Order: sequence, then structure tokens, then C-alpha cells
Amino acid sequence: MFLIAKLALKDLTFQKVHLICNVAVLAGVLVPLLVLFGVKNGVYDALIGQLLSNPRSLQIDTSGNTEFLAADADEVRGWAETGFVTLKTRSQFDFVNVRRKDGRQKRDAILIPSGLGDPNLPEGLALGDGQAVISASLAEQLDIAQGDMIDIITQAEDRPRQLLVSLKVVTVLPVERSSGRSVLADIAVLDLVEAFYDAYALPEYGITQGKPLSQRAASFEGLRVYANDLTQLANLQTRLEKRFGVRTEARTADVQGVLNLGRNLNLALLLTATVASLGLAAALIFGFWGEVERKRHVLASLALMGLGGNRLWLFPVIQALISAVLAILVSFALLWIASGVAEQIFDTGLATQGGLVRVSMGQAVIVSVVVFVFVGLSSLFAARSALRIDPATVLREAAT
Repeated sequence: MFLIAKLALKDLTFQKVHLICNVAVLAGVLVPLLVLFGVKNGVYDALIGQLLSNPRSLQIDTSGNTEFLAADADEVRGWAETGFVTLKTRSQFDFVNVRRKDGRQKRDAILIPSGLGDPNLPEGLALGDGQAVISASLAEQLDIAQGDMIDIITQAEDRPRQLLVSLKVVTVLPVERSSGRSVLADIAVLDLVEAFYDAYALPEYGITQGKPLSQRAASFEGLRVYANDLTQLANLQTRLEKRFGVRTEARTADVQGVLNLGRNLNLALLLTATVASLGLAAALIFGFWGEVERKRHVLASLALMGLGGNRLWLFPVIQALISAVLAILVSFALLWIASGVAEQIFDTGLATQGGLVRVSMGQAVIVSVVVFVFVGLSSLFAARSALRIDPATVLREAAT
């Protein structure tokens, strides 16, 4: 076998035109497919990355005047599609004034319920009693940093005193995770604000007038839910609407559009690769077979000399695999050049994210293996032809 491999390699180096043609045929099909595959990866991954970097892509908000209980939130939390869920108070009580502790400057902001597992928060962060997370915009305008104390201030026309709740800022959200001025706190803080507007007494906060808080029934206006991932957003939204009979708001259409784009790109790429593979297979099969036919006398002579025998089929297979290795190297080199040119031409700004044309190392290995196997299978027809060579018949034909 070693001798056959050595002779096949020497024959390739002698017949350089045949080798160059095989490599050119393979690279001519492989490079465009790799470019298409890389562009699909680069563009689609960029779109998915933009959606994932914005937690609102996974968010579902109920709307309307439906009453929810803590048990409802627990039920939704147990669903497989759910990543995070929290109750919501009435939306008209979400607006509060915020100032740094003992500061004079105030800004209005939206109070948002949050907690452990909220995609907006750093992973693993749990908001405890008296803690809050604020948006970058609010932090900049009020000169608030992590560790500072802030005052949440609300005022109702029929209440003689304001409600002032002091919270410690445990972190400031980056700009890409927050928009506008917002404060994220535990649902208990929002429930406290709602109790204030509902004219309940809050002695711990200096508000002694009003109904006893013990008479208040804990109920909420809605749910704020996040899906586990983008593919489960639509199913979770549908399940919420059916279970509770409510309207919901989510970016389902945008997310579904991107997911459909990914599927359509995959189908288009699969169809293109299939058609190209059929043409390439035909070219390789007849090319390798033609080479065997052209070298019948050489192969017959090797068989008579005892150098081949029933191992002659390895001759075309080894040459085909060597051609495949060279074609793969040339193809990825041309892909690297093409990706650089494409990034310069289109100026997509994706270079910092991995480039417009993106093929990972794992994908490159898989492509190489597939090409290697494909070429090897294509050479089997030529190998069968070489194996069926009868030295006596071939030499007799040559003599006549």
C-alpha cells in the first residue's frame, strides 16, 4: 500500500496539469459556497446578537385591567418557556421622582419591577430589601454611582404627605441595557407605592392617616415575563393569552422575522449546495474515471510487476484525496482574501464582531471532513474501474 501511495504521489507531481485542474474544479465550487455560508453566518449572527443584547426582545407584557395574584406568577414561572416573571402594579403609579440622597436635583423616572433572573440585570444579581438598579441616563443626570443612596418620592393630591422611600443603588445598567430614566426594584417597592396612592396608612414612612394596611388585598394589574430564548417567545406569548385571557405586547414579529430569515437562508444555502454538489460530483467522477482509462497501460504494467494487484483501486483514490487536501487549503485561503475584500467594500462594521464573512474553526473542520469524504466517494467509480483492469487484455490490445 505504501508503494502504491508513493507511485500515486509521484504521478501527480509529474502530471501537474491534472492536479491543477482537479484543485481548480473543487475550489471553484467550494469557495463560492463558503462565502455564502460565511455571509449567512456573519449577517444572521449579527442580527441575533442585536436581539439578544436587548433583553426587551424576550419581554412580554400583559395589558388591560386583569387581576393577577402571586399564585399566577408562580404558575407562569413553572412553565418551561419562561425565563423570568414578576408581577406588575397599575401603570399609572409607575412614575416617580428620584434624587440622590440629601440631594436637591430631581428627575422623573419609571419604576420597574425586577428581581433575580431578570435579563436586564447582571447575571446572579438579586435585589434585596432597600436595593435598586438604575439606568445609565438617570445615573448621569443625577451624578449617581454604585453604592449611593437614592430617594424615591411620590405625591398624591389627596395625601397630606409625600411618600419617600430610600434605596441603595447596587449597580448602574449600561446604556445598551436601558433607555431613558428608570429604576428597577423589587415588586414590594412598587406595591408600597400603589398602597400609598390607594390611601392606606404607612406608619413606617411617617404616613399615619389612611386605611389600615392589613385590610389591603394583594392583587396586581399584570405580569412582566421574559422567555427563555428567542425561539420560545411566540409560544410563551400565545400560552399567556390563552391561559389568562389577556392581551400581551411583545416584539414577536421582529423576532420571528429574524428566525424565519435564518431558516430561509439555510434552505437557500442547502439548495445551492445540493445543485453545486451534483455538478461537482459528475465532474469529479468522470475526471477520475478518465484518468484511470488514460493510464490503463501503466496500471496494467504495475499489476504484472506485482506492484498493484488487487490494490490498484487505491491509486485513483489516493490521488483524489491529495487533490481534496490541496483544494481545501486553497479554498480557505481564497475565503480569507474574499472576506477581507467584502468587509472593505460593504463597510458593514461587523469586523469587530467577527466579520461580514464568518466561518468558525469547528465549521471549517466539518466542511473539510465533508469535502474529504465527498471526493473520496466520487473517486470510487474510478477505483472500481482500476480494480477491473485485466493486465493480459490491456497488453494484448496494445500489441494489436
